[in-house]
Amino acid sequence: MSRNIQVSELDRQAVEDQSVEIVERKGVGHPDSISDGIAEAVSRALSELYLDRVGKVLHYNTDETQLVAGRAAPAFGGGEVIEPIYLLIVGRATKEYDGHQLPVDAAALTAARDYLDETIPELDPETDVIVDVKLGAGSGDLQEVFGEDGATVPMANDTSFGVGHAPLTETEAIVHTAERKLNTEYVADNPEIGPDVKIMGKREGDQITITVAAAMVDAYIADLDAYIDAVEGVREYVTALAEDITDREVTVDVNTADDYEEGSIYLTVTGTSAEQGDDGSVGRGNRANGLITPNRPMSMEATSGKNPVNHIGKIYNLLSTKIAEAVVDEVDGIRDLQLRLLSQIGQPIDQPHVADTQVVTDDGVALADRTDEIEAIIDRELGDVTEITRQVIDGELSTF
Repeated sequence: MSRNIQVSELDRQAVEDQSVEIVERKGVGHPDSISDGIAEAVSRALSELYLDRVGKVLHYNTDETQLVAGRAAPAFGGGEVIEPIYLLIVGRATKEYDGHQLPVDAAALTAARDYLDETIPELDPETDVIVDVKLGAGSGDLQEVFGEDGATVPMANDTSFGVGHAPLTETEAIVHTAERKLNTEYVADNPEIGPDVKIMGKREGDQITITVAAAMVDAYIADLDAYIDAVEGVREYVTALAEDITDREVTVDVNTADDYEEGSIYLTVTGTSAEQGDDGSVGRGNRANGLITPNRPMSMEATSGKNPVNHIGKIYNLLSTKIAEAVVDEVDGIRDLQLRLLSQIGQPIDQPHVADTQVVTDDGVALADRTDEIEAIIDRELGDVTEITRQVIDGELSTF
């Protein structure tokens, strides 16, 4: 059966040519990203539980996780959490199959606490957060996601769509790379920076402004001078990183709401604003490619926590990004590519209702000369769609 793959010229400017570009990324310690991360950690844990006990992934979704902020009293040298963060893991899961009870809630609770312990090291998962699991039960016989026994390709659970694009613009690359490196490479030598790093990029013409909101951990900040030094360290690091990516003029601002005279600074006990005032929800932050990109079409689906077997809101957002990257990597002369995959409920997920690809080529490159190559790669990747399921369960793909 031939797939409905459409390739056409993008009917608007490439993003790099637009006069204004806006890009955002919420770091792993942002309350929305914490919700995404826990939902996805629980999702993987349930998949692994089902595979271990039953031999296949059963019906579940954990994409409704909510975070309610706590209260804290940060202070130079170390403050304290006064009221714990509250996390509610909500969704549906198969708790009984073929007469056997499955420890779904226990698996979810363990996964959530392990994720918090790894991602927010200054937060004590035993005292600084309450994790509540409210997963409704579903019937294993009725809620299997594979359709008929023996089916090699699952049927789509919904009529929905996913969106992907490639390559990243320079602004997108700066925003994504800066948060990831601050939360991995930089923090290794600078523990005063917490994982709640939010980055907003704005490009006007050839001028890029990067605004960083970085939660500082009070235990590593002795006084205001040390805080100011920490802020300047982040500014210098991101500036150098950006200059390695672009030749455009770059300005980096850090913690712009600070008022040193009033003593109002972004100081935290745990390194996340979730400790005081900022709530979080799955799906309110980064899209499946790790960015929020209003200059491009985006899906509003919450990717994290959805079942990775046939839930289009997860699979097609991850797959469209993977396909876009593969096409740009393998086909010469593509400057900008955007892909929309639409499913139809009950149809095989390797047979989208349409795979709509819009392309901007380099000057002097005719799209007609590249169409066959583009279609072949899309067809190949769609044929291998079930590999997305394995990669998600194994933790090889990020959903936010």
